[in-house]
Amino acid sequence: MERMSLRRILPDLPREAWRILAGNAVSAFGSGLTLPFFLVYLHNVRGIEVGLAGPILSAIAVAGLVGNPLGGQLADRFGARQAATAGLVVSAIGTAGMAGVQSAWQGLAAAVVYGLGIAITAPAFQALIGISVPKERRQQIFAVQYVMMNVGFSAGGLLAAFLVSSSPQSFVTLYLLDAATFLAFAVLIARSPGGRVQGVRSPVPRGGYREILSDRPLLRICVLVAALFTCGYAQYSSAYPIYAMEEGGLDAAALRLTFLANTCTVVIAQFLVLRLLKGRRRTRGFALSAALMAAAWVTVLWAAAEGGAVGMAGFTVAMALFAVGETLMAPTVPTIVNDLAPDSARGRYNGAFSLATTLGYIIGPALAGAVLTAGLGSALFAVMALALGLVAVQALRLERRLPDAVNIVTAAADNPAAGPRQKEGARNE
Repeated sequence: MERMSLRRILPDLPREAWRILAGNAVSAFGSGLTLPFFLVYLHNVRGIEVGLAGPILSAIAVAGLVGNPLGGQLADRFGARQAATAGLVVSAIGTAGMAGVQSAWQGLAAAVVYGLGIAITAPAFQALIGISVPKERRQQIFAVQYVMMNVGFSAGGLLAAFLVSSSPQSFVTLYLLDAATFLAFAVLIARSPGGRVQGVRSPVPRGGYREILSDRPLLRICVLVAALFTCGYAQYSSAYPIYAMEEGGLDAAALRLTFLANTCTVVIAQFLVLRLLKGRRRTRGFALSAALMAAAWVTVLWAAAEGGAVGMAGFTVAMALFAVGETLMAPTVPTIVNDLAPDSARGRYNGAFSLATTLGYIIGPALAGAVLTAGLGSALFAVMALALGLVAVQALRLERRLPDAVNIVTAAADNPAAGPRQKEGARNE
């Protein structure tokens, strides 16, 4: 009974796909060891001023402005597997370099290399997992990838909290471990059988990204994604912690509990969301994702006004609502992008999508910092909630511009319990 229950919960993906996803989780674990303590390491351990450490952290995201388009183009020219492997090796070099940082310029150089590697890997890996399964399984693999990435990153952060001390050597160890996880993931991808996970090799048309600029639905999706990440994900990691502590009265332990509620909700809800999406349009999942994130920010405003135990409960509910929004975003929009993409431009389609998320992570924290400094935290979350509501409306309007083959999730395609015969029958029909 237990075995059957597990089969009903876990999607039916090829073994090679599970290997790639496991490697991604290991890499996320490594990032969880280092990223939460990045500023602490530069300022408290290496003695770099906060005014310089902050821009060094920002350089990781800024490198994505170059790395995301480059990664997509490399994936189309040389194959998704090769591009992802190269990006992971560059990431390993960057994070290993961070272990030896002694000055601000060294930190900046290591951060740029690290950020460039991450940015190159992102679209190549998205393209890779998009072709590692049949088209009808793409939504499942993107959902599983998001869950495993969250679990890996959270586990890494938890372990790092126990390993970190005031000794520089403890941080050096973490960065070297992070580099090792990137290299392990690179080796796993590089040794994967080419026939099942190899990207389609084709000449890159002249103009590089000029070809995809004519795809209006993709451009609309990218604009909405940039807005969603600016007003949603970026505020979750920048404005929310500060606002919850300063205006809501949460201490560090209580704040960690709300983040834990977010992670647990993602893990529990993701596969339930896959079932709920059957037979429905992906754009409606996208719209509901934005609406739930808007509801989360409204709940944050209410929780801050209430304070005390009620406020703490409100912040926890807000993070759970945000998590459900994440579980709707994870399998829907990346799948739309990969279903829209022709094989010859799959890398660049994912490069455009990754660039949209990067823009959100650059604009969002900068906006949050300026508004919070002015003491307008409540106004920030009110405006972000309104903007996310507008994203939801525009996501619904996107339905008319997408073919049903790209937008509608069939019940047969996303049945986690479907066996080989069932899938074959669905294809024959």
